[in-house]
Amino acid sequence: MTTLASVAAVLRCFSEDRTELTVTDVATLLPAPKSTVSRLLRAMRDNGFIESIGETKRYRPGVMLFEAGHIYRRASSLVARADEVVKAVSAQVGHSGYVSVRDGLDVVGLTYHAGSHVLRVATPIGQRLAAYASATGRSLLARLSNEEVRLLFPTLPPPPSPNSPQTLEELLARLAQVRREGFAVSNDEANRGVAAIAVAVGDPETHEAVSLCITCPSTMITTDVREAIIQGLLDGTRRIAAIIGDSCNRNVRTS
Repeated sequence: MTTLASVAAVLRCFSEDRTELTVTDVATLLPAPKSTVSRLLRAMRDNGFIESIGETKRYRPGVMLFEAGHIYRRASSLVARADEVVKAVSAQVGHSGYVSVRDGLDVVGLTYHAGSHVLRVATPIGQRLAAYASATGRSLLARLSNEEVRLLFPTLPPPPSPNSPQTLEELLARLAQVRREGFAVSNDEANRGVAAIAVAVGDPETHEAVSLCITCPSTMITTDVREAIIQGLLDGTRRIAAIIGDSCNRNVRTS
């Protein structure tokens, strides 16, 4: 494993539930020898990727990562355009909205807008969800060919919910529906008790793709709310697609 790959592997050990790590934690998660991990963590600390917590032997992500994430969000015109659409739809329907990207088999939220309803969904930015078991993920996977999806999923991971695709063939069938209709839906899957509707759009020049998603408690997804979310997201992504020339963005609504 190269040094850069090792650094990336360590950074992926951090999560919403693991904001601090020791040498032992990282050595167990990777796994790798403690001596190797200890040297790597010291080098990462010295270069600003992580920082020590006081006099303890624990580490947390460094300020450099926060700054890089902030720059990434500001530098991506696609993310910025998508975020404006999500913000508007979220304000219209009163439910939470996200802009997310796919990272391998997972999706990760980049931006978040809290809904105005007292009862609303709040998933932390940076939390990973299984791409195949979420509306956000399936909206992005639908941009791939079936052959590319099969390469990503030689075997489907254990489904987090009975409502998630149980087999690869079921996943491909759902992706075909997303391609026909232009949007993906989920209900009580990766996040229990949560319903979500998502639409993806991509930049053919940079090969960047993002998902625009509105989420709400499953009990609050009425027919009117569902239609307003779908129409708002489709209208917004059509505008973005027209600007950046996304021919893959079909957004075709069927009755």
